Amino acid sequence: MQRVTVTIDDELMDALDGYMEAGGHQNRSEAVRDLVRAGLLKQPKADDGARACVAALVYVYDHETRQLSKKLVHDHHTHADMSIATLHVHLDEASCLEVSLLKGQKSEVEHFASHLIGERGVRYGQLVVVPAEDEDAGKERRHAAHAHAHP
Repeated sequence: MQRVTVTIDDELMDALDGYMEAGGHQNRSEAVRDLVRAGLLKQPKADDGARACVAALVYVYDHETRQLSKKLVHDHHTHADMSIATLHVHLDEASCLEVSLLKGQKSEVEHFASHLIGERGVRYGQLVVVPAEDEDAGKERRHAAHAHAHP
């Protein structure tokens, strides 16, 4: 076994302690190992990284973290080809929630999302990926005859 030192803010530590108690873990190390295993199960499969997708990236960040808002805007601008739309909401004096709709190659969308979520000051992040069909297959399917009429 290896020892790892991690710095966690008080709010997250309280949440970890609650998770530990609810799950019957003997200590924080067991709880963290459990969470890491669960996170690793969500790892993308290596064989579908080239597939096209659409995705919703939801994240909450502290807009008072030095230069974070500027970095996030810059990151979105440098990835404008995969950005469909962004919703920005002020949750309170210090917190903002953004929902970014993205499209592109799955591995690139996941890489971009991981980068944003990993920024210092981002408190929460989640990416929901939906596989997308390629454009030509979608056109064929939309024009194919089917049994019901559309109003």
